Amino acid sequence: MAKTLLIHPEKCTGCRMCEMICSFRDRDNFNPQRSKVRVRKNEALGIDLPILCLHCADAPCSRICPAGAIQKGPQNIVNVDPSLCDGCQVCVESCPYGAIRYEDDQILKCDLCGEEPSCVAWCPTQAISFEEVPLEERIANRQEIQKVLFDLENRED
Repeated sequence: MAKTLLIHPEKCTGCRMCEMICSFRDRDNFNPQRSKVRVRKNEALGIDLPILCLHCADAPCSRICPAGAIQKGPQNIVNVDPSLCDGCQVCVESCPYGAIRYEDDQILKCDLCGEEPSCVAWCPTQAISFEEVPLEERIANRQEIQKVLFDLENRED
């Protein structure tokens, strides 16, 4: 059983440490705007949700990429080959979690820091984990994330 990212919305405090460590690891600069992780917030609802690529088993971004720039690599990590990317951005629209961005003429998405996600190591509340879980648990986690995303996008309470 391969490891997978799990998001635990009930544990996220919105501290944005995941954004900071991601930007530092990737860009050598503490700048949340340059992070491959985004924390979506709704203060009124008290919701904070880390958004990052969950490396879907049947990745829609990979299926839809006309240039073949997004492929599953070793350990089921969904990777982008920048030399093949033509900048069409259909992957951005296809991601069910909103975890892919296009910035500075390149696709930005989580690459799991190879196989040791820094956001997991640095999250003080373990709102992001990387572990081996049964398929049923992974599916339940994805459904929970979809529900929270729906609430974030459709409720303004």
